[in-house]
Amino acid sequence: MRPRCNLAGLALALAFALVPAAAGHAQSAAAPESASVSTAQPDSGATAARAARTRFRIHFALGFAASILAHETGHIIASYAVGGHPSFGFDKGRPTIYSGIDADLEPHKQFIFSSAGLTVQTVLDEAILDIPHHRGGAFERGILAGGIATVLFYITLGRNGRVSDVAFMARTSSLSKTDVSLIYGGIAALHALRIHRDRHYAHFFAAPSEHGGLKVGLVVLPSRD
Repeated sequence: MRPRCNLAGLALALAFALVPAAAGHAQSAAAPESASVSTAQPDSGATAARAARTRFRIHFALGFAASILAHETGHIIASYAVGGHPSFGFDKGRPTIYSGIDADLEPHKQFIFSSAGLTVQTVLDEAILDIPHHRGGAFERGILAGGIATVLFYITLGRNGRVSDVAFMARTSSLSKTDVSLIYGGIAALHALRIHRDRHYAHFFAAPSEHGGLKVGLVVLPSRD
């Protein structure tokens, strides 16, 4: 049977997506005592913007998780499609999906199983970038980021792992690990370029600002002394 990858990359990406943007706000000079009551009232615009940023991060994280779920679902469906019996377990403490296929006896079936995850994510990202719709939302940004990040993981850190999709695709086909990496990495690079050139995805990881734009970077506050 063929073990699948761990989910450490997902945990890191979700943590990154939910971390608040590193930005501050310049404070105004002290207001007269008579105006202290009104200035103490909450700023409805700032409150709405904070809520919008929170929604952005949550939807982005959900989109990223949905991409990973699509990857795993692709493996499971592929296993059933070729007559396998997938199962769930742990490989050295890591969540793992087993193909239920003997890779030595049926390498072509194992290849289909191993390639299904990245292929599903790639097709999903391609559909988002090609099908006309109101694009640019946080959820679909998360999906796109999940697809590209998974490919980057497999062609770099996860390329030589014992449970690597890339390693198993190379083992069960005439392709080398470099060939597989170039195929999926090339498609991911094209997707990243298309995202970069599409104004709907400007400031890809940035949540909305309370001033109506997008908040990126740092603000230096004046000294209180």
